[in-house]
Order: sequence, then structure tokens, then C-alpha cells
Amino acid sequence: MQFLLIAFDGVDEGAAGRRLAAREAHIKLGDEMVAAGRMLFGTAILDDERRMTGSMLVLDFPSRDELDAWYAVEPYVTGNVWERVDIRPCAVGPSFLGMTAAGTD
Repeated sequence: MQFLLIAFDGVDEGAAGRRLAAREAHIKLGDEMVAAGRMLFGTAILDDERRMTGSMLVLDFPSRDELDAWYAVEPYVTGNVWERVDIRPCAVGPSFLGMTAAGTD
């Protein structure tokens, strides 16, 4: 089951520092998720000055419970980087099915 995550960072003075402090662990976990077929795509959301202000991820987990288990240990969550997060089920389009675990069977 695929999920779309859109998350926006805090806007307080310490927000950029929290992102930087958690970034290495976030990328490491992301690389592990890509290798496991759990993260299909990710991008930073930028403001008009090209500063990172959030994240967008397309995820593939067997269930919402398994997504929630990842979310509980995601460094941008545990490091209080993301302030507003929206997670919704989605369906990867047919042109991209080869990126999903289901598309490789």
C-alpha cells in the first residue's frame, strides 16, 4: 500500500538547526528504506530562497501499522523537525509501477 507524506518544518528560530542536526540520520534511514523498497521517492520542499522547509515522500508499506512503526523512529519526527505532517493513502500510477514492490513480482 502506498502513502504520500507531506511534512512542513517548524518556523521558529531553531527549526533549521534541528533539520541540520537530524539530516544525516534521516538520510541514512531513507537509504535503508529505499534499499528495502519502502521509500519510492523523496524530495525536500524549498521556499522562494531555496531553503529547505519540508519534505515529500512516497512510501510503500504493507500496512498503515508498519508505516506508523517507521514514523515513530524517523529522525525528522523524533528530532522535532517536522511540525505539520499529512499522510494519506495513494496509488502509484501505472507508469511507475516498476518502482514498487508490487511492480517487481
